[in-house]
Amino acid sequence: MTQGGYVLPRVGSAPHPGGAPLARWEAVAVDAVGNVIEFWGFKRNQGRVWALLYLRDQSLTAQEIEHELGLSKGGVSMLLRDLERWGVIQRVRNPEDAAWRFGAETDLFRMVARVIEEREAGFVARVRADLSEARRLAQQAKVSGEKLARLDKMNALATASEQAIKLFLKTARLDLGGMLATLRERRRHG
Repeated sequence: MTQGGYVLPRVGSAPHPGGAPLARWEAVAVDAVGNVIEFWGFKRNQGRVWALLYLRDQSLTAQEIEHELGLSKGGVSMLLRDLERWGVIQRVRNPEDAAWRFGAETDLFRMVARVIEEREAGFVARVRADLSEARRLAQQAKVSGEKLARLDKMNALATASEQAIKLFLKTARLDLGGMLATLRERRRHG
């Protein structure tokens, strides 16, 4: 069950019957997502935790995540904190259970867009600020006009990169909205 894009706990459902190891298909999928996440420069286990929560379609406690993925308590704690900060999981509480549980963001585009916006756009903004500071310092040092022009070109590239990211997020959101509307329409008539 989802609410606001997050998986809520299922009352009375066990996270994994008998504490058995991951099914082979589940292990392959969880590892595949971990590999992609690692390729993008994140921690492999961040992807594995999110994938487990997403595939299970239910929230799990930190202890259940530790058990399912064979991770340490401290490692899971750090991973969950990072994933919450990125907005790809949410801490939820089941009224019948005192333990905190964690549910996966289920809106994949919103999740990716949030990470791109925070990580890549934030990085480019910092680069632009650093280049502006470099230009200010270069002017104070009375460097040649040619070197100032090179700094300006670098800043223009950073500005164009920032605009490209913003445009991608804006147009991708619109394209996704159109695709979802088409799917809803087909379901209604299908």
